[in-house]
Amino acid sequence: MKFRCEREILADAVAAAGRGATSSTGTSPVLSGVRFDVRGETLTVTGTDLELSVRATVPVGVEAEGAAVVPARLVADIVKALPAGSVEVALGTDQMTISAQRSEFSVRPLALDDFPALGEPSIEPYVLPANEMAVALRQVVRAASNEDTRPVLTGVLLAAEDDTLKVVATDSYRLAVRDLPQAALLASGQRVLVPARALNEVQRLLGDADELRVYLGENEAVFEMGGVRISTRLIPGEYPNFKGLIPPASQNVLTVARDALIEALRRVRLLAQGSTPVRLTLGDGGLQLSAITTDVGEASEHLDATYTGEAMTVAFNPDYLTAGVDAVSGDEVAITFSDPMRPAVMRGVGHEDYLYLLMPVRVP
Repeated sequence: MKFRCEREILADAVAAAGRGATSSTGTSPVLSGVRFDVRGETLTVTGTDLELSVRATVPVGVEAEGAAVVPARLVADIVKALPAGSVEVALGTDQMTISAQRSEFSVRPLALDDFPALGEPSIEPYVLPANEMAVALRQVVRAASNEDTRPVLTGVLLAAEDDTLKVVATDSYRLAVRDLPQAALLASGQRVLVPARALNEVQRLLGDADELRVYLGENEAVFEMGGVRISTRLIPGEYPNFKGLIPPASQNVLTVARDALIEALRRVRLLAQGSTPVRLTLGDGGLQLSAITTDVGEASEHLDATYTGEAMTVAFNPDYLTAGVDAVSGDEVAITFSDPMRPAVMRGVGHEDYLYLLMPVRVP
């Protein structure tokens, strides 16, 4: 195997595929590597941990075809560190040589035969607009759980309901729901649960793509954008009844400029240390943000805002609250409150296709 490629193109391909490789050698060291396949005028770089697979394909100048598996993180760091311009990669008897200008590195490959074979999708794809999906995933994936104690909560639900595609995530403290018009992606009433980790990688790579091609199988989902393909196993299990978590409409509504609220939260949360929440005091005077950390200090800031309803003080996890305000679209955010101990519902004014629900924190 021997080929030439521009450093930036090769670095992007290795970095993308490396996200699928495992960071632990464990019982199968080959899974910490990426596989290089050179065929025709194309290089395919693949990484997998058996749950998630990422494959990047780029054009290269080929002198000799071949395949090899090399350590993912090491090779990514090497390529990134090389000087700009053309990079030459060659596979010898027991080492891969990576060189550019006056720099040259030799890396011992991993066992090629031990690298798992990855199949091709056997169904036709459904095509989605990349920009719209990128926004939807950015809004929703953040609400999925990072804890493996409840595997279903580490996934993002795709559900076909009422002629819309609902994209849903919750970690039991917050809930994000986005409605999309592409209900035809699924059969009527169908639900699939895709690992949030996979969709986070999809969202990361959608920026330069025009469209997203989705293959949904019985146990696997495949996403293609540009020259990258991400494959992941679906999560089995029953997803919680998220609709039952959304409270009925309330007359207690706060409307405030989104950017101003984000900036105020950024300042006030400096004093929300440890598990200290941020308090929102709501009344005729607008919105007062405050945080009090015993033995450290306190912060407060008043914001111009419109509030209708009963005066109250509600406290939230500052990270979750900031994430919700950041996720909504539009210049203004509307937050609906039932009472200080029930979930608040956040939407962008004029953008009813997305909601972010957040559980409050009990304070003395």
